[in-house]
Amino acid sequence: MQSQTLEPIRGRRVWTAATAGDASAWTTVLGDESLRELEALAGSEETDPPSLDRPPLPSCERQLAPVREELDQGRGFAIVEDLDESRFGGGRAVAACWALGRLLGRPFPQDVAGTLLYDVRDTGRSVTDGARFSVTRAESTFHTDNAFNDELPDFVGLLCRRAALEGGRSQLINALALYNEVMASVDPETLHGAFWFDRRGQEGPGEPPIARRRLFTRDDGELSMRYMAYYIEVGQERAGEDLTPGQGRLLEAVEEVLARPGMRVEFDLRPGQMLFTNNHWILHNRTAFTDHPEAAERRHYVRLWLRRD
Repeated sequence: MQSQTLEPIRGRRVWTAATAGDASAWTTVLGDESLRELEALAGSEETDPPSLDRPPLPSCERQLAPVREELDQGRGFAIVEDLDESRFGGGRAVAACWALGRLLGRPFPQDVAGTLLYDVRDTGRSVTDGARFSVTRAESTFHTDNAFNDELPDFVGLLCRRAALEGGRSQLINALALYNEVMASVDPETLHGAFWFDRRGQEGPGEPPIARRRLFTRDDGELSMRYMAYYIEVGQERAGEDLTPGQGRLLEAVEEVLARPGMRVEFDLRPGQMLFTNNHWILHNRTAFTDHPEAAERRHYVRLWLRRD
């Protein structure tokens, strides 16, 4: 049985709501020197990404070194403050966000069009019509980004430019702790088996619109998780394959853990804050939201996907 062949994952990277600490423990406030560096670098940059070269920002680099450590070996997430538009202005705040992300990794495309800076805001579309959750106001449900494609981003960065009128709360769950909870539900082969994922139209020319991906990959003690319940539901349907009883039990167990309030941390990301997560073992959710009636005030995030340098 699985419980006899697999050991739970241990260490400080494994947390629940009770052990993750409070917001002050995972928040980095940029100092004056770091802000001056970013202001000088951003200059008159607009929202188009600047150079892919690593920027010379020694103070920012010192402040982000603990953030990088936290992403790799700590909680797996961190918030950086003070990228507000009252200081930087719209396009310059995005340029500053890009520069900070570049200190943590190398951006790579988020869609088939090659977009490096991705706008996360409601476009009026629906996931039932094939849209990604990121361009709707529906609850995204817990997931990892790019779960349906070959390469996972190592880190995801989200800059909050404007918040919703109501809702849109950020929630995070530790996939290592989740794995420990569900590993006894099914045999190891099913636990580490593959499911069909719908690719949301993000396949290249000649590629199939669905892909088989393993929920959990555990190599040399390192765990990586791919997940988005709705994309699996649609993927299995498009593949014409019913879930096996074991697969059904696994997904039910995962969803049961995801529904436990004691497994997650949650917060309202404020304008000027940037959230970074380790996309291999932190699942994130954004609750449904009601937006402002004025177009200029509506919820708007900017997203980066990053590979480790």
